[in-house]
This record gives sequence, structure tokens and C-alpha cells, in this order.
Amino acid sequence: MQLAVFNSADRADAVGVLRPCLDVERWVGEIADARPFSGKDDLLAFAKDAATPFTAEELESALAHHPRIGERPQSATTEAAMSRSEQSGVDPSDGATARALAEGNRAYEEKFNRVFLIRAAGRSAQEILDSLNERLTHTPAEEDRIVAEQLREIALLRLEGVIGA
Repeated sequence: MQLAVFNSADRADAVGVLRPCLDVERWVGEIADARPFSGKDDLLAFAKDAATPFTAEELESALAHHPRIGERPQSATTEAAMSRSEQSGVDPSDGATARALAEGNRAYEEKFNRVFLIRAAGRSAQEILDSLNERLTHTPAEEDRIVAEQLREIALLRLEGVIGA
């Protein structure tokens, strides 16, 4: 969608464009209500500011929509399509990597009681696995900060992809 169209869209339509980027009601509402934006850079800057900070409840809500790394969602939603594209660096036919990611996901979920989240776009499977293993050494407080930053990065990349200049 072009920025001019987004700026002039009905609020419900704008919310519909934003929600697959990050399903956090406050974030979606703040951006939809701040329109019009003078340029894409203004939109992205505003979106980043609106995503700082997230509450614990917002993080948990947003994480509920993210699949495990290495598990590609099969639904036909916009969010699922974005996730499949972002995880394109993870080859599900690579059995050794798939097993290592599955084991790492289980260990992460046991330790932190949530899905492992990383901005997968632009990262290889090995980079993701290395990050997963490194992040397993973190404290919950350290990981909270990293998860929030990864969620912001994902949201901004998705927003940048759906809104044209």
C-alpha cells in the first residue's frame, strides 16, 4: 500500500494493514491515529517510538502470534506469509539444523516460558542457531530486553515492506 493511500484510508483499513506487522493494540492504534505521515521515514520513526517500550503484557500477546523458528505456519494469513518469508534462510529439509533448532526451542521455552523470537530475515539458519544457543545463557532480564528489540525490528521490517513511498 502506498503511504498516501495508508494516510487517507479508513481507520479500520489502516489497522488491518498494521496488525500483521505487530499485533499490539496500543501500537496499532497509536500509528493509525497519528496519520497522516509526511514520508515513510516519519512513519517508521513514529512506529519505532511507539514500540518503545513494550509492556510485559504486550510482549506476551505479540509472542503468541509468532511460530517457533524452523516451524513455518501453514495458514493463509498475511502474518503467516510474512513469517514464512522471514524464515526463508532456514531450510526445513536440513535435518541436522531442524533438530538442533527444535532442541534449542524446547530448551529456550523451558527456561524462559515463551517462544524464542529473533528477526530471522536476512539471517542464515546457522546464525539463528548460534544466537539461540548464546541467548540460552542469558538471564530473564537480559532476554526481556533482547526480545523487545527483536520484536521492534520485526515490526519495522514488516511495516517497511507493506507501506510504499
